[in-house]
Amino acid sequence: MLQDIPTPTLREASPCVLETERLTLRKPTLADVKAIARLANDRRIAENTRRLPHPYSPDHAVEFVRAMAAESRETVFLIENNHTPIGMVGIDRQEPEAPELGYWLGVEHWGRGFGTEAARAAIDFYFEEFDFEQLFSGARVANPSSRNILEKCGFQWSGVELHRFEALGSSTPVDCFRLSRSVWSSLKNWGSSTRRERSSSQ
Repeated sequence: MLQDIPTPTLREASPCVLETERLTLRKPTLADVKAIARLANDRRIAENTRRLPHPYSPDHAVEFVRAMAAESRETVFLIENNHTPIGMVGIDRQEPEAPELGYWLGVEHWGRGFGTEAARAAIDFYFEEFDFEQLFSGARVANPSSRNILEKCGFQWSGVELHRFEALGSSTPVDCFRLSRSVWSSLKNWGSSTRRERSSSQ
């Protein structure tokens, strides 16, 4: 996914659980490390995800979960289907002028519409929780499935840029996309996502 500038928010993002027709999205914990590492340790995922190293070890997952627990400018959800982790989705707000949506799914869960369902839930959370007018994302030119997810979510193509991918060790062309709050509002009827506030015991 895409300096240290205060982020304009309506309020601090509250820890919560998002629920869709088939999925539950929640904050990852150290108990999820083995599942995250098993899913993420696949070159087909790493080559399409900018910051994911390959091979991806449990130590990488521990570092990731701890970093996300301490990072207030990035909201990340573990995606679960029937209580089984299947991937990750998140919004990186570290660049206030370019908040960015990112996601990945374990290979065995591709092709079932989970990516679109999870992305829509995260997008709803973002526009409802934060006072931003737009959201950005990108997909490798060689990854039409990811572009399809973004287009189904209302993102509009804005050009091609070169971005470095850690697993590739080089830069590669990326289709860039933008979603405005107004377009999101007009598409909001897509949703069956709901939000549950996390209790202190969760």
